[in-house]
Amino acid sequence: MRWKIVTAAFSAGVLISILLVESLAGSKGSLGLIPLPRHVEQLRGMFVLRPETRILVDANSRRTGELLGERLRPATGYLLPISGEAQGVDGTITLTTSNAPRTLGPEGYQLEVAHDGVVIRAAANAGLFYGAQTLLELLPREIFSPKPVNTTAWKAPCVSIEDAPRFPWRGLMLDVSRHFFNKHELKQLLGAMALHKLNVFHWHLTDDQGWRIEIKKYPRLTEVGAWRHRIGFNLDPKSSSAYGPDKRYGGFYSQDDIREIVAYADQRHIAIVPEIEMPGHATAALAAYPELSCFPEKSGYSTDAGAGVLAGVLCAGKEDTFEFSTNVLSEVLELFPGHYIHVGGDEVPTENWKDCPTCQARTQREGFKTEKELEGYFMRRIDGFLQAHGRELIGWTEIAEGGLPPNAAMLDWLGAATDAADSGHDVVMAPNAYCYFDYYQTRDRTGEPAASGAYLPLHKVYSFEPIPTDLDLRCQGHILGAQGNVWTEYMPSLSQVEYMTFPRLCALAEVVWSPAASRNWEDFTQRLPIHLRRLDELGIHYRAAASQFAHN
Repeated sequence: MRWKIVTAAFSAGVLISILLVESLAGSKGSLGLIPLPRHVEQLRGMFVLRPETRILVDANSRRTGELLGERLRPATGYLLPISGEAQGVDGTITLTTSNAPRTLGPEGYQLEVAHDGVVIRAAANAGLFYGAQTLLELLPREIFSPKPVNTTAWKAPCVSIEDAPRFPWRGLMLDVSRHFFNKHELKQLLGAMALHKLNVFHWHLTDDQGWRIEIKKYPRLTEVGAWRHRIGFNLDPKSSSAYGPDKRYGGFYSQDDIREIVAYADQRHIAIVPEIEMPGHATAALAAYPELSCFPEKSGYSTDAGAGVLAGVLCAGKEDTFEFSTNVLSEVLELFPGHYIHVGGDEVPTENWKDCPTCQARTQREGFKTEKELEGYFMRRIDGFLQAHGRELIGWTEIAEGGLPPNAAMLDWLGAATDAADSGHDVVMAPNAYCYFDYYQTRDRTGEPAASGAYLPLHKVYSFEPIPTDLDLRCQGHILGAQGNVWTEYMPSLSQVEYMTFPRLCALAEVVWSPAASRNWEDFTQRLPIHLRRLDELGIHYRAAASQFAHN
């Protein structure tokens, strides 16, 4: 299906795309759908959501129907009944997994909105859920209001949509080590991800400045490693409320908290990939258990930003290190049912290993010539442990420096995707030039909050192509998708995270969901203002400067 883009100026001064499907004679106003479905046909008429509207479900779709009803209730005030009666009743919303085309895959859907009813059809619940998200976008933006709205007619234009994602991995990473966000804030972020049809939350739980996950076997990880004496990073202490009773900055998630968040994400078809950094970025762990370092007698580890006396790296020569790592991962596996476990592996400072007799003894026993080979040994042992428990290791680009473990996947931020995919490894793309949302959004930093030094405008995110140009066609299936990364050194609050993430995440969501051939910057920037008004209703803080819509 080919699309022609026409623009019309409305009295408000906003240019709205008018998409013309080749097979249709008439014109239609932009629906403002983000990400753009792969096929949309607008029909005549409107469906009206009324208090007597019913949601019809089958045995497989009941939970999705209940979630849709819960989402519709706050703004409309309608308590829509969920029914398992036969389809075809006028004025109903039907969700069904019956007779769905196999070509839709597990996340695709068909959405038919007619004046007398709505039908969402999919092969699996994930597809039904995404069809429901699109239906919400078709309704007035006030449908996202958390409070009753009595001045809006709940109408959706009649359409026929067939849709499915381009990539299976559509993600967002949040670093909660540098700054801590509570479970209620995480739920708000997960809800925004679901609206954009993102399905992977990469949860960066440990790093030098904080250990955020309760591990029963090692209580000092959160008693000590989850806290520091100041907020750090030259930020105003009042910019965050994450302080304990003793005024230390930090926090952690109990295992019950994690189960709650995992369940919340699962209902929205978001898989959580936990990241437990090893063997580097381990200062918080070593502050709690310095005996795991190469030189515990010289320990001076601290989670206070920049205060580590020694490089935060676990000793690769001690068996105790591997016992600790696998014990931690054993508890992680019980909490997170997903396939992938992220173990970091980036920016490992191997200088301590050069001077450590225990590390050097292992290096000699194994016949290694460099510390990078020792790093590769470390990762292969962890990979073997995860494989034995039915899971798959994923790590940052640098896990390839000592030789990629045979079963590992790579999260590439440095440009090694082609080599990894050529050698048969799955890859998730997150190049810093396109996917790092801690970068500045404008060259003019006047009035902008502190950020990392680089520059990543909205249009560059939208221009990102996850498939490397030099990757052979036969290996392109190893590119699982892409994700945005939110490193939080300069983000002490959820409001700041949202400001740095949106609308850049809107652009990335379209990159990973919509067909590559449909991508059009001018059309996107004309749909985006409609979509941003939905974010307004959700209370999401985003950067709204008009300059970001310019391609400069």
